[in-house]
Amino acid sequence: MGVHTYTLADITSPVAPKRMFHALQIDNHNFFAKNLPQFFRSIEFVQGDSTTVGCIKQFNFPDGSPIKYMKNRMDKIDFEKHCVKYTTIEGGLGDTFECIVYENKFETSGTGCRFTIIAHYHTKGDAGVEEQDIAYTKEAIKDKVKAVEEYLLANPQVYA
Repeated sequence: MGVHTYTLADITSPVAPKRMFHALQIDNHNFFAKNLPQFFRSIEFVQGDSTTVGCIKQFNFPDGSPIKYMKNRMDKIDFEKHCVKYTTIEGGLGDTFECIVYENKFETSGTGCRFTIIAHYHTKGDAGVEEQDIAYTKEAIKDKVKAVEEYLLANPQVYA
């Protein structure tokens, strides 16, 4: 087993860290399915709730998506520093990955925030990570973050 680490996102946004943190991490089970149906069909809790370390959420993707679903386990939540660590434990891992561990943080940058995602791909055997998969993931993250940002800017009362 190998571990391959990549920075998947380093995005600056005019939206405050607290608002982006809540939309993208804490309340994503409500926010994504309601406001981003092009990216998520539904999100459901398998275990726990969104403010509990150890909770598991299943993200269900729309028809035509490259993967059907993904289960993420929350490993760490820091509400003051606006950061989380979670692990994809099922779905979207294929024959290549044991799991993928993500570290997401939202830091103040000017009047907005800087959003960073670092991913640690734990591969099976001596498998590697395909560069086109990383490029696809980076682009998908940018698209989702842009959609969240646009919604929050148009609705300043949400997560204020």
